[in-house]
Amino acid sequence: MQEATARIRLGISSCLLGNKVRFDGGHKRDAWIVDTLGKYVDFVPVCPEVEMGLPVPRNSLRLVGDPANPRLVVQKTGEELTMRMRTWAHERNAQLAREELCGFIFKRASPSSGMERVKVYRDVPEEQTAKAGPPALSGVGVFAAEFMRAFPLLPVEEEGRLNDPALRENFIERIFVMQRWRALLSHGLTAGRLVEFHTRHKLLIMSHSVEHYREMGRLVAACSGMDGAELAGTYQTLLLTAVSRLATVKKHTNVLQHVMGYFKKKLSPDEKQELLEVVAAYHESLVPLIVPVTLLNHYVRKYNEPYLQGQWYLQPHPLELKLRNHS
Repeated sequence: MQEATARIRLGISSCLLGNKVRFDGGHKRDAWIVDTLGKYVDFVPVCPEVEMGLPVPRNSLRLVGDPANPRLVVQKTGEELTMRMRTWAHERNAQLAREELCGFIFKRASPSSGMERVKVYRDVPEEQTAKAGPPALSGVGVFAAEFMRAFPLLPVEEEGRLNDPALRENFIERIFVMQRWRALLSHGLTAGRLVEFHTRHKLLIMSHSVEHYREMGRLVAACSGMDGAELAGTYQTLLLTAVSRLATVKKHTNVLQHVMGYFKKKLSPDEKQELLEVVAAYHESLVPLIVPVTLLNHYVRKYNEPYLQGQWYLQPHPLELKLRNHS
């Protein structure tokens, strides 16, 4: 059911693509991002430190001071670069706003690009650092913080967190949702197009948040006559907030049981029993999600169920990414 769509535009820390822009002249190429995800994505690389004028190689940077509002400094000299980085980030974000990004992948632990848990060192003279205690793991890279402030709803992740199967699946699902939403807006938002978009995403939204599913249903039902910009903004906020919530086994089981209801008068007794057993096995974490979904897709084709044929939940991203194969 996966339809041909334009390639996703995704911002990314430049070193993750293999570009030698790190402080030591090296890179941190991520094979899964480049070789697997890269088949479906056009990357927009960003290296805050190089783009704001620092050389390669260079002295390493670190965050120091208040973990809630740290300063960015050169480790060896103590030179502060906080405002320089923020000024550059403001200008770069204005450029990135025109790139129609569907998300961003940051470099883990970077004082400029780390999304979370970046080391923040105590603000003490270098000769006293040995006695200052361990750094706080509560900082956010200066550029990452400015980016997330400028684009609060845009899907973001770190390459390290993408090693977690659930977080990886959630992020990839979100960027494909964002791509489809941008495509809808590019054709002009009308009540009819929004109804179609929402209808095809209903089960996917339900798998993340039943509360948002209900609220969005009420909004779409009352969308005729609403101001277009207000409608787009409200729906987009609800959509991206909903899918940012992790889908769980319990939520997926609820959706799978909901889908089963469409076949209650069509399946043979043996088919119905098999489907019940497979969904139960998934609920008990004995098989991955791809197993019941594959069986449901088989029945969708076999019994030509039109509503389910259009549901993005049953194939929200390319099968080649193998995102539903984990248990």
